[in-house]
Amino acid sequence: MARTAGSVNRSSIPLIKIVKEKSTCYDIPKVINKPDDAASIIHDIIGDSDRENFVVLCLDQKNKVVSAEIVSIGTINQCLVHPREVFKAAMLSNAVSIVIAHNHPSGELTPSTEDKTLTGRLLDAGEILGIKVLDHVIVGGDKDKFTSLRETTGLWSAKPFHC
Repeated sequence: MARTAGSVNRSSIPLIKIVKEKSTCYDIPKVINKPDDAASIIHDIIGDSDRENFVVLCLDQKNKVVSAEIVSIGTINQCLVHPREVFKAAMLSNAVSIVIAHNHPSGELTPSTEDKTLTGRLLDAGEILGIKVLDHVIVGGDKDKFTSLRETTGLWSAKPFHC
């Protein structure tokens, strides 16, 4: 097919943009210094959900939240999460580190074997990508109650939260 003067080959190419909203409905502190800070934000986002939700908080070099994204919405007792989706949000936000989290609608905050296995996979993926996973927080019905996998498991092997 011959091209005529001024004709352009066009193809459908997806365009991905990060749009900074003018305001947010979440009370997000300037800096996350400890698991309590992250748990408060996470609870505001997904704490009352009747299904498991998996969230990633993307942080800059000073641990300031630059974005929060619900990566997956599951059923009452499980949620399908892939590292690709977690780190997609982090990379699009230019995050230096992340805090991952999910809710247990039952209110039982003990991490399951699957929770620990997923956390290990995400720690490994973060090492490869150069994006630190600072913690994995589980929230339930009560706003003041949460579980930090960093504090309750040996998955981080003595790395400080601020690492």
